[in-house]
Amino acid sequence: MSIFKVAIVGVSGYTGLELVKLILNHPNMEISHLSTSSGDTTIAKLHPALQDIIEFSVDKVDIDAIAKSCDLVFLALPHKTSMSVAKELIAKGIKVVDLSADYRLELETYEKAYCEHTDKENLAHSAYGLIEYFREDIKNAKVTASPGCYPTATLLGLLPFIPYLDEKSPIFVDAKSGVSGAGKKLTETNSFVTINENIFAYNPLKHRHAPEIQEKIAKVHNKEFHVNFVPHLIPITRGELVSVYATLKTNIDPQEVLKSAYENEKFIRIRQTPVNVKAVSGTHFCDIFAAVHGNSLFISSAIDNLLRGASSQALAAANIMLGLEESLGLPTVAYVP
Repeated sequence: MSIFKVAIVGVSGYTGLELVKLILNHPNMEISHLSTSSGDTTIAKLHPALQDIIEFSVDKVDIDAIAKSCDLVFLALPHKTSMSVAKELIAKGIKVVDLSADYRLELETYEKAYCEHTDKENLAHSAYGLIEYFREDIKNAKVTASPGCYPTATLLGLLPFIPYLDEKSPIFVDAKSGVSGAGKKLTETNSFVTINENIFAYNPLKHRHAPEIQEKIAKVHNKEFHVNFVPHLIPITRGELVSVYATLKTNIDPQEVLKSAYENEKFIRIRQTPVNVKAVSGTHFCDIFAAVHGNSLFISSAIDNLLRGASSQALAAANIMLGLEESLGLPTVAYVP
């Protein structure tokens, strides 16, 4: 049995913790290196839940040390920082799965939404990590850009219906995420006093995931749609619910459309009633429901924002890049009833 050694750079956050947990239970991977920008600690100090489970030092980022010790690196770093590290690792022949936005978008789209791109060469060699639609691209990619939770849940629900939608009508996306999606850094927005028994939108109609969703619709279906995207923060720890509203140009059976698109995808569950986040919490599943009234289409999709929206999706991409069975190590049992 082949054992691949992997590193996690940026292990201090929630997605870093989830990656450690997943790899500990992976039959063909073992952790060879953990690092943060500051280092000089242990994984149990960063994440007390891992005490007495894994004893491992967390070092300052050292590209040479990482490259010598692993076959693949997960980058759980902020945008801009991530591409500077990825560029050096790729130059040393190391496969990279990047959880930031740095390799998700075409150059023009990225620089409008984020910042100047400093690794344009490898941007051309990247694959978008939405597994069901870009599996073949991922197999030979130098770097896979794992999409975030909002584009993942939105695109998995929406893409099967694009051929049947009126291109003159905008698509409306109402997305709601648990507080863990905001990361560990404490702000007024994600403090207990603010979020408890509360719900609110942020960056409405201006969020940078909207151009990402539009770009991937065009890439998969060669169709241009305007996407109105509004994210909300809700008072739960993890989980995400996305509601999509669109206008049809032809009559369809939404269940049949979903079945045709995903009949061979083991981690897409087509539901007969509206979905909920408890059923997917702690899993790699995306649950999808759709309904039609006249020419109005409603799509509802649910994922675990830290897993299918981040770490388990990154692990699935890593499996493919290493020539392993895609489903290895992916969680399937929900945390709660």
